[in-house]
Amino acid sequence: MVPFSGRAVSRPPVAPASPSQNRQGPGLPDRLHPMEPQGEKLAEADGVRVTPQLLKSRSGEFALESILLLKLRGLGLVDLGCLGECLGLEWLDLSGNALTQLGPLACLRQLAVLNVADNRLTGLEPLGACESLQSLNAAGNLLATPGQLQCLAGLRGLEYLRLRDPLARLSNPLCTSPSYWAAVRELLPGLKVIDGERVSGRGSEFYQLCRDLDSSLRPGSSPGPRATEAQPWVEPGYWESRPTRSSSILEEACRQFQHALQECHDLDRQANDSLAQAERALSPAGTTSSFVF
Repeated sequence: MVPFSGRAVSRPPVAPASPSQNRQGPGLPDRLHPMEPQGEKLAEADGVRVTPQLLKSRSGEFALESILLLKLRGLGLVDLGCLGECLGLEWLDLSGNALTQLGPLACLRQLAVLNVADNRLTGLEPLGACESLQSLNAAGNLLATPGQLQCLAGLRGLEYLRLRDPLARLSNPLCTSPSYWAAVRELLPGLKVIDGERVSGRGSEFYQLCRDLDSSLRPGSSPGPRATEAQPWVEPGYWESRPTRSSSILEEACRQFQHALQECHDLDRQANDSLAQAERALSPAGTTSSFVF
C-alpha cells in the first residue's frame, strides 16, 4: 500500500471534447442521443413512408384492396411504400409532399384521377402503366422537357393534364418555354384540357369559331401607305353592311355557345355530385372537407 504524500499529482492536458462528445459521449450515434427524441429525429431525416397502418387510418378500410379514394396531401411523404397494394384505388391525392419517384403507382391499373402537384418529381415513367388514368395534376415539380411526358403517350383515356397552376404559383421548368404548350399538345393529342384550358372538343371549336368571326369582321389588311400619301382614317367600305356569310357565322357561333354553356352546366353538376360523394366517403361522420384538383 503506497502512502499518500500530500503532494499534488500533475496530469497530462486533456484535449477539449468535440461538440458531439460534449452532448452524448463517445460511442453513441448522434440520432440516439437521449436528449433528442429519436422519432422526431428520424422523421426529420428520413421523411414519412406509406405503411398499411397509415393507409387504413386515412381511409377507414381494413383491406388495402378495398380503398377507392385516398387523400395523402401534405404529410411529408418521401416513400410510397406499400401504396401499390391498393389495387382498387381510383382517386388519389399526393400533393404537397416530398416525393421524387412514383414507382409503386405502376400497379394501380384502376387509377383514374391523380394529383401529384407540389412534389420533387423529375419523371413520371411509372404512370405509363396506369391504363385507366384520365386526369393528372403534376404542377409544381421538376419536369424539365416535354420528352419526360412521353411515358403518358400510351394512355388513351388521359384527357386532363396540368403542368402549371398560376393561382397556386406552381409550375415546372419546362413551362418556361413559350412553345411548351404546343409541344405537349403534339406529344399527347388525346388531351382535351391542358393547364385548365380546353384544347379539343366543343369548347375549343367554339373558340376557333370566334376567331374566324373576328377575322371576318375585321377589315382586310393592305400594304402600308407611303409617308407622302394622304390616307383616309378608315378603309373604303368600312361602314358598309357585312356579307351574308358573317351573319351565318354569327348564328353558328351563338348556337355552339349555347351548347358549350349547357355542357359546362352539366359538368358542373356532375362535378359537385362527385365531390359530395367523395367527401362523404373520406370524411368521418359529422365533419366536412374540400377536395381541390
